Amino acid sequence: MLEREVKLRFDTPDQARRTVLAAGATPLRPRRLQQDSLFDTDDESLRQLRCVLRIRRDGSTSILTYKGPVQPGPMKLREEFETAAADGDMLRAIFDRLGLRAWFRYEKYREEFTAEGVIVAVDETPVGTFVEIEGTSDGITAMAAAMGKGPGDFILDSYYRLFMKTREALGFRGQDMVFDDSGRSQ
Repeated sequence: MLEREVKLRFDTPDQARRTVLAAGATPLRPRRLQQDSLFDTDDESLRQLRCVLRIRRDGSTSILTYKGPVQPGPMKLREEFETAAADGDMLRAIFDRLGLRAWFRYEKYREEFTAEGVIVAVDETPVGTFVEIEGTSDGITAMAAAMGKGPGDFILDSYYRLFMKTREALGFRGQDMVFDDSGRSQ
């Protein structure tokens, strides 16, 4: 399966949410914390191939995702396979036995909406607020336009890249993009 998406930056979650709703999207899933961990071997064989292996905790659900290399183009396009995992901790133990280690963790509060041809997510992250639009090329372009945005506003970076670009300026102490106990970035 191919995943096609873009991110758009917003000043606040409320601004993003109002813009998404004004563009005609309807609520799909409520706001909740997602905790993601990216895995690789000690020699970084997956990163060298520009691939991602991720375990996502989304409430009581764990999701295993493989993403292939990003293909060049105006939108982020890559092969993606996902499946639910009954026990995320057991999956981590299996990865450990296989020599796979978590090399980056990141968190976000996500709220999802739907519109014709797209899923729209408002993501509150330690490095800012983003709207992620995923779906067909035409659907992404139409939703972005309805939100007053165009291709010049498209962000194709991963949350890891966004974190690395801003971590020093934002005063991050750790190597991961996570919130502290008060919900603020560390």
